[in-house]
Amino acid sequence: MRLTFLHDPRGGESLTLIRRADGAEFNLFSYSRKHRVPHDLAHAVTERELRMPDGIFGCIAAGAVFDSMEQTAGKKRHDAKVRSARILKAPNSIGMSEALSSVFHMAVEKDQSTPYAEVREMWGVTRADPCPYADVDLDRTTETLRELSHRWQASSDPLDFPWPESLQAEASQHGPKIRVRTGRRDR
Repeated sequence: MRLTFLHDPRGGESLTLIRRADGAEFNLFSYSRKHRVPHDLAHAVTERELRMPDGIFGCIAAGAVFDSMEQTAGKKRHDAKVRSARILKAPNSIGMSEALSSVFHMAVEKDQSTPYAEVREMWGVTRADPCPYADVDLDRTTETLRELSHRWQASSDPLDFPWPESLQAEASQHGPKIRVRTGRRDR
């Protein structure tokens, strides 16, 4: 999957072009006018750098479609709604992604250092197990988001963001396993 963050002419908004491996393309509309850094960019960086396969973008890579998305190209699957529901029904990290990306987002917005304590506190709010991320992971996430936010602010050019193929959500066990086909002879 490939993500491209675009400056939306609607005055301070951003738009994310999503090109999935199955050939489907979508616009994801973001509402981040009050922030320098697009909210969806914070999500993408957090999920990619912390290797969260079942956050928002990992679910999209697997075939989920959210209400804020509009398909612009590619063949629409006959079972798109069922597929999306099955992916989103499976246990996922969307809530954790929301929580952690908001912590990194605010740290970068306010030009603060890596929010170690806030990340671990946010993890502990929803999970009983210890936070699995080392300081180096949190530093990498903060610095990547900071660097991309500087690029975003310095230019009106699109910001390309490759998404690792390995970061893709699993479908719920209530149905056959979902595979994203990447070509004619996907085996």
